[in-house]
Amino acid sequence: MTDPRPTIRLDKWLWHARFFKSRSIAAGVVTGGKVRVDRQPVSKPARAVGPGDVLTFIQASETRVVRILACGERRGPAPEAQALYEDLTPVVEKRPYNPGGDRKGRPTKKDRRDMMTHRENRDPFDLE
Repeated sequence: MTDPRPTIRLDKWLWHARFFKSRSIAAGVVTGGKVRVDRQPVSKPARAVGPGDVLTFIQASETRVVRILACGERRGPAPEAQALYEDLTPVVEKRPYNPGGDRKGRPTKKDRRDMMTHRENRDPFDLE
């Protein structure tokens, strides 16, 4: 006879694997419809998951894709939690945040004078 596949509640597994600080936060994410199990949207935290299932969920501002390797017995230290899953998240090259772009910061006094002379020499009725 074959043994039944070991399963665990989805919110409990997300908490065991240390993706969320508390089980209630994990349950809230699942209830909010932000988790998929094998590409199927899930809205119940009690959904049973086990080894082989692929989870897709949003954590902070990034989308995570993980394959469950084990259910886990407890919420242990980080190395133990990392052994519960295989990370399939695609690597995205992060660009540094630079809202100014190629500007070099605040204009100098000389730059401001040049802008003022450029405005004064402009014909106010010229539409171009």
